[in-house]
Amino acid sequence: MTYGIGIVGAGMIAPFHLEAIRGLPNARAVGIMDHGSGKGRRIASDLDTAGSDDLEIFLSRSDVDIVAIATPSGSHLDIAVAAAKAGKHCIVEKPIEITLPRIDEMIAAHDAAGTRLGGIFNTRYTDGAQLLKRTVEAGRFGTMTFASAVGPWWRDPGYYQSSNWKGTWEVDGGGALMNQGIHSVDLLQWLVGSPVASVSGRISTTAHPYIEVEDTSAATIQFENGVLGTVACTTSMWPGHFRTITLSGTEGTVVLADEGLLFWRFRDETEEDQAIRDALLSLPSDGVGASNPAAGVDARGHQAVFADFLRALESGETPPIDGAEARKAVAIIRAIYESAEAGGAPVSVSSASR
Repeated sequence: MTYGIGIVGAGMIAPFHLEAIRGLPNARAVGIMDHGSGKGRRIASDLDTAGSDDLEIFLSRSDVDIVAIATPSGSHLDIAVAAAKAGKHCIVEKPIEITLPRIDEMIAAHDAAGTRLGGIFNTRYTDGAQLLKRTVEAGRFGTMTFASAVGPWWRDPGYYQSSNWKGTWEVDGGGALMNQGIHSVDLLQWLVGSPVASVSGRISTTAHPYIEVEDTSAATIQFENGVLGTVACTTSMWPGHFRTITLSGTEGTVVLADEGLLFWRFRDETEEDQAIRDALLSLPSDGVGASNPAAGVDARGHQAVFADFLRALESGETPPIDGAEARKAVAIIRAIYESAEAGGAPVSVSSASR
């Protein structure tokens, strides 16, 4: 079967959705809804954008099987629920939504409709991240002891001034953590492979006093399997540099830097370890998306997410990044925000409710 995918939203990320869809043998892009801005036609002049300013009309189209949501973060709920009621599957850009009740409403709507809901975390699909996940699952770290995610990024004033929703609690849902750092948070929890039990965090707005949300964040975290860790994400560190994920245990340590490796050592070395270092060990000169959000994205990761989602539809299985999986990173971030409001007091992630 070839699935027709309609994109809702025509901002910065929409062209990457379009490119990803067009690279799949069993999918085709059938339209872009741009809420009447005209950007959809400029992005893809060859697509039928009829009804692009009316969600009900867009969702009534028989050629739309899946809706790809690429609108501002806090607007995902209404579109996803409407899509479920129209019998359409949904795949949603990160964060899937900005609060847990809103995410739960989306999940419930698709469960009731019998449609699938998926999230997008394209950074899971880099060669380095996939290799590290296999290494964790193989038990090479021994007893894992420490895990860290650092996203030392920068955004200039123009980034926040380019729209009326960036840097707001109501629509952006947060700042350096919810918008930029969510990829780092997701990668960390996915790689460790254990739920986060509790967090203790602080946030501040230091370099961008004109925004409502944080541009600097730091948190300690404890996983249910006993691993301790840290998360630090910013948009306040000029000029910004590569994101790092560190995993350590009694038998080895690895540091992932964007798509490559900074460090790869295990107590019981193999010939494959040296080959991995030869292929992937490097010092990034800058960083993917460190100061320019558009530079941090290409379509390969999105295409892999879409491909997995389509495979799940074909097989009847749950997508690897379904609504519940996409919810995990948001739950951790919301718990960090709650902790920050409480002066850094520990907050259980399972009790985070907002």
